[in-house]
Amino acid sequence: MAEGLIRYWAAAKAAAGVAEEPYRAGTLAELLRNAAGGRDEEFRRVLARSSFLVDGLPVGSRPHDGVELTEGAVVEVLPPFAGG
Repeated sequence: MAEGLIRYWAAAKAAAGVAEEPYRAGTLAELLRNAAGGRDEEFRRVLARSSFLVDGLPVGSRPHDGVELTEGAVVEVLPPFAGG
């Protein structure tokens, strides 16, 4: 079980109501389940559409339960952005 920081950007930040918060989880899947607990459906929809970085590296299409978190890892939640 690792402790670290989750940062929310754009729509994820708005839906979470905070820019960042600490977490305690062993995998990205566990972190996302914990983060979604007690939050509304809009937050869960944003998470489902988001991309994730762990310590600056993209998670991509890897299964979230296979992405292990290390002590002090920073997870960034990046919702889809308009434009380009």
